[in-house]
Amino acid sequence: MDNVIINGIEYAPIKSTAGTRAIIVVDRGWIFAGDVTRINGRIILKRAVHVFRWESVGFVGMIANTKKADLRPSPDVDIPEGAEIFCVPVADDWGL
Repeated sequence: MDNVIINGIEYAPIKSTAGTRAIIVVDRGWIFAGDVTRINGRIILKRAVHVFRWESVGFVGMIANTKKADLRPSPDVDIPEGAEIFCVPVADDWGL
């Protein structure tokens, strides 16, 4: 996308250096991580893992130290957009 000028001020698109991997917390307590694509009201996770449980650390501790988590490989996950509670971006190799 090109820069745009509005009222004499030039705006440029944001270029992210981050990947697309994230932890998605879904209603009813499901937690998945994967490479996120959002399309047509759906959240698609490739290279997905199911965060089955973690021990002796909080949620943020589990993100920082996956050795405390029980991560299970999952087929690709297709989530309705409205089921997402929140999303936490993580490193491209998180949970793999």
